[in-house]
Amino acid sequence: MPIGTIEDLFIHELSDIYSAEKQLTKALPRLARAAEAPELKQAFETHLEETQGQVERIDQIVDALGIRLKRVKCAAMEGLVEESKEVIDGIEAGPLRDAALIGGAQKVEHYEIASYGTISAIAKKLGYKDAIPLLQATLEEEKATDEKLTLLAEQAGNQRAAEQSAA
Repeated sequence: MPIGTIEDLFIHELSDIYSAEKQLTKALPRLARAAEAPELKQAFETHLEETQGQVERIDQIVDALGIRLKRVKCAAMEGLVEESKEVIDGIEAGPLRDAALIGGAQKVEHYEIASYGTISAIAKKLGYKDAIPLLQATLEEEKATDEKLTLLAEQAGNQRAAEQSAA
């Protein structure tokens, strides 16, 4: 279906982020297993629960608006997930891998923040009052996850990686 209207764009963007979230629900358990630091494992496990809730919110939006998502695969998330596989395969388990996993996870969060910000703005323009609070709730969760990842990196992750590299 070509994108010819703002409504079409909303459906396309929502379909794309739905695909992204579904891909992420499959990738997060692998990231948790690959992380060495307990707090990073926990962050990935917590975000998996949040991501499952975000998928449910998209389902609620679809039901509330009476729309149908398109079958699309989010190429951006596919690439980010592939990068995480390369990190896991290419860096020995330990602080350096954890630092790389945090960086990759932040790339994902930034993509999601941009996506939910865009979709939320379109929903406001279209007057989709039932969708806006659901989209905003997810946007706030994504921002909070990004902040948690930043703290993990700043508080210990990058320091441990630097110490491992110097050893």
